[in-house]
Amino acid sequence: MKISYNWLKDYINIDLDPKQVATYLTDIGLEVEGIEEVESIKGGLKGVIIGEVKTKSKHPNADRLNLTTVDIGKENLLHIVCGAPNIQVGQKVPVATIGTTLFIDEKPLKIKKGKIRGEVSEGMICAEDELGLGSSHEGIMVLDSNAENGQLASDYFKIETDVVFEIGLTPNRSDAMSHIGVARDLATVLKHNNIDCQVKFPDINTFKEGNEKGMSIHIEDINACPRYAGVCIENVTIQESPKWLKKKLQSIGLTPINNVVDITNYVLHETGQPLHAFDSSKIKNKTVKVQQLKDKTAFVTLDDQKRELSDQDLMICNGENDPMCIAGVFGGSKSGVTTYTKNIFLESAYFNPVSVRKTAKRHALSTDASFRFERGVDPNLVIYALKRASLMIEEYCNGTISSKITDIYPNKIEHKAVKISYQKIDSIIGQKIDREVLASILRDLDIEITSSDDTSLLLSVPPYRIDVTRDVDVIEEILRIYGYNAIKMPKNLTSSISYSEKNSPFKLENIIADMLSSNGFSECKNNSLTKGEFVELIKELEVSENVNLLNPLSQDLNALRQTLLFSGLENLAYNINRKQTNLSFYEFGKTYRLTDEKFFEKNNLAIYACGNTTSEIWENSNKQKDFYWLKTQVEVVLNRLGITSYKGKSVDLSYLSDAFCFILKKQPLVHFGEVNQSILEKIGIKIPVYYAQFDWDLLVKLARSNKTKAQETNKFPTVRRDLALLLDNNVAFSSLKTIAHQTENTLLKSVNLFDEYSGKNLPTGKKSYALSFSLESIEKTLTDKEIDKVMKKLIKAFELKVGAEVRM
Repeated sequence: MKISYNWLKDYINIDLDPKQVATYLTDIGLEVEGIEEVESIKGGLKGVIIGEVKTKSKHPNADRLNLTTVDIGKENLLHIVCGAPNIQVGQKVPVATIGTTLFIDEKPLKIKKGKIRGEVSEGMICAEDELGLGSSHEGIMVLDSNAENGQLASDYFKIETDVVFEIGLTPNRSDAMSHIGVARDLATVLKHNNIDCQVKFPDINTFKEGNEKGMSIHIEDINACPRYAGVCIENVTIQESPKWLKKKLQSIGLTPINNVVDITNYVLHETGQPLHAFDSSKIKNKTVKVQQLKDKTAFVTLDDQKRELSDQDLMICNGENDPMCIAGVFGGSKSGVTTYTKNIFLESAYFNPVSVRKTAKRHALSTDASFRFERGVDPNLVIYALKRASLMIEEYCNGTISSKITDIYPNKIEHKAVKISYQKIDSIIGQKIDREVLASILRDLDIEITSSDDTSLLLSVPPYRIDVTRDVDVIEEILRIYGYNAIKMPKNLTSSISYSEKNSPFKLENIIADMLSSNGFSECKNNSLTKGEFVELIKELEVSENVNLLNPLSQDLNALRQTLLFSGLENLAYNINRKQTNLSFYEFGKTYRLTDEKFFEKNNLAIYACGNTTSEIWENSNKQKDFYWLKTQVEVVLNRLGITSYKGKSVDLSYLSDAFCFILKKQPLVHFGEVNQSILEKIGIKIPVYYAQFDWDLLVKLARSNKTKAQETNKFPTVRRDLALLLDNNVAFSSLKTIAHQTENTLLKSVNLFDEYSGKNLPTGKKSYALSFSLESIEKTLTDKEIDKVMKKLIKAFELKVGAEVRM
């Protein structure tokens, strides 16, 4: 939200440095995200000086050019070549001196000393369009004869400079969605800091109602429209707004349209109350109805877009139920003010924030009006804003207020009663604040103290403070004005020990995240919203189980994800397209589905990887990540959680090739493998990608405390023995490892597969594994006899359980 400092000064008597004002605003919760200097004329006419034409003669080498000398108040006259047909001796003219930059049609033009057809020119005598003061280019701009030579053009034309604050307004601060709202807050904090200032609301006491009855107003839905008011104004003249009004709007980035529309925009940004002006001749039967229409009713809005209305959209209609405006959001193309408008009906209303928000989102419309109505405007400001705009239309549009104000307000929105104790204030703030200071802050915030005693206060909070409903909200208001920095730091720090679960999901997540990050992975945080059509690429997922959004922000974000796969693939694609191919990502995230009209969500951990295991180095070969690299990462995660007694098996999954699954107690812990090429093509990835998705909720349940243990190095030597086994192709190394440890669990420390062979010289359906076995004892040095005994046991077990044959 943009706030003009000059405009702000219309309501509060201050003259502080803008940076100091920005600090005060940020301290009270109106965070200033940027400060911009704005000039009413771009460039501020810096370098443009008022001069007097002293001489004029024909250019010797050009019929349409003249040689002039100009007095700009300095010792020497300037020699300027000028082609304007209206230049005469004695004229007072604006002169752009050497080094000046003018902005002509937003394009910069720097004035330099040079020669034109062989004659020296030391500046430029300007037309009004060249200065940005008008659109005429028929000749140079001739000024009043009383203009002083050497006077700065910025002073002569009264060029204004302004400072605009860009405020990052949080949704709860609807009270500050206007210049008066910001001024009100700023005045409060300045008074607390001993800077005397008062907020001045523009005077509306001169407002006089007309004698006519005006429009007949009917509200069909008082919940969606608790208050609606309007007044008729006749004989308006639609024309350009006065310069001061246009400058105000332009300073905050608005484009002036005409005087009536500009006034409604001005009052909106002044007070925070949206207004809308209708052409009275378009309101049939002199009747305004606030109602919903039939579903899919056609309506053309001001941007000439044809829209289908919902039966939930609140509409402003005429006496024949023709829609004229989407209430609180956008006007219609047929009922607005045009250059032919003579009589207007001016609307000021309070619409239900929820109703406006749903309608604006449904039609993908966001306007200054909907922005404010969605967050909640002040219902008590409806009539003030209506009178303020009506008086301005009288003054600047030559209009006449012809009717009485019609104000439909069946159920008044009352002030909120909040009771608060001094003890709670002191406890939450952390120190005792003087009771008079508390009362002063509350008064300046328009929070009335209706009753009080030694222990508590009963407060009346105005409706425009929609975020203040509880005692803690009041404490927050006190504290932001009193100043967070004014709270003293205690000398002692007190805390209480809180119980946490042994296997806290948060703690376990941090452990795994730290481990993966330390091993070269980068963490992703993706939106849970994704393309609903992604589900169609995976046979195991059902489109019917998608949790779809009724009003998606876009077609790319129209459903909650059923898998983490696609968001991670999009991360990879983004990096690959920027020549980053050696990628290892992980993500903790939720997946969602709808089954039998019940919603389910699950926590998951995903790993995504592609490219090489290391960066390109001359002394290392570029080893690509593969299935076995991924399998190692998966095992590291499970082992770190203390989950070790799982079994693995191949599975058939449509989105993974060579898919594998680790299972514990018949429950799948993780699925992993290489992503199918057909899916990668949809995302635009041309290199292999490896993916694993863990059931994080299950891992948290199964995780065990995995304490770090230390032991002294065994003083007895470790013995290695190797075996070459002929095996059926379907025998996995994991099975051999399990058999080995079950057979010898005392002396056998580790089993490793260091070679594999299949093909020539081996029977069909057979393969050869070369295994190494590490044996050791903590009590003595093993003898050959003891080692041979263990190896014979292992060979026998392999022969019996998997039909292995020892190769010599």
